Amino acid sequence: MILAIVIILATVGIYILAVKLYSRFPMPLLLPIFTSAIVIIFILDGFQIPYHVYMQGGTWINHLLGPAVVALAFPLYQEWHLVKRHFVPILGGVLTGSALAIVGMWAVASIFGIKRQMILSLLPKSVTTPVAIDVAKQIGGLPSLTVTFVMIAGIGGALIGPYLFSWLHIRHELGKGIGYGSASHAIGTSKALEDSGTTGAVSSVAMILSALVISVVLPVLFTFIT
Repeated sequence: MILAIVIILATVGIYILAVKLYSRFPMPLLLPIFTSAIVIIFILDGFQIPYHVYMQGGTWINHLLGPAVVALAFPLYQEWHLVKRHFVPILGGVLTGSALAIVGMWAVASIFGIKRQMILSLLPKSVTTPVAIDVAKQIGGLPSLTVTFVMIAGIGGALIGPYLFSWLHIRHELGKGIGYGSASHAIGTSKALEDSGTTGAVSSVAMILSALVISVVLPVLFTFIT
């Protein structure tokens, strides 16, 4: 119990310092979840602390993932009128993004000769962790590997997203919200909230719709092709 408390306090402390650093230097590469994760990885590796030991406290933090995702409903409630008005383009964007995520990932993985089970673990990467784990189990992927890819997709989207939107001259709140939510789930949505409440609300809807689409399409798809 003492070890778990120490781990929780250390993790929270590192994250708070990362938030302060980000507030002073608001660069995408200094995103708190990214910098704090890097610091924790170096600490675990440097002191040779096994992952299962860290998770004695990390599990308690992991339990907060559900409430954190639910909390994203607040900006959605505030901007619900906008979401209803633009629901069709939001749905269209999510369907397009989900299709590209599945087909594109399968094509790239096949070209590079990645093993089938690895591909199946990669495909649900763009949806939030609980959904991705269940989908991976249903289609024959490795849930533990899927979680890693989900984190990479989330952090990668939050890091690269601002640069990509700038490069493509995407400035509309609707477009940015759909991009963040459908590609990098809750982590992307938290980044979208930094832009505006509207972008965050649209991202929340895109995240939810993406989870629904992927959780239905992938198991059904693999029922027919296997």
